[in-house]
Amino acid sequence: MTLLQGDIGKSYEVKEIRLEEATARRLQILGLLSGTKIEVLNKKRSGSVIFKVRGTRYAIGRHIADGILLGGEVS
Repeated sequence: MTLLQGDIGKSYEVKEIRLEEATARRLQILGLLSGTKIEVLNKKRSGSVIFKVRGTRYAIGRHIADGILLGGEVS
């Protein structure tokens, strides 16, 4: 499942990031690493996703959200 497919209000573990190297590296600098807990806060009609990682909220577009693979739901 990708971040784009995640349910609002649920937390997941990041499994893998499949994006261009520069984009993936930028996300890693922001703290989005494999094994990190991520909470889906909201999804907009435009396809953008708002999520929280380590207490910080981020908003990303559809293309980037579709490249972030999630593992199982965590509590």
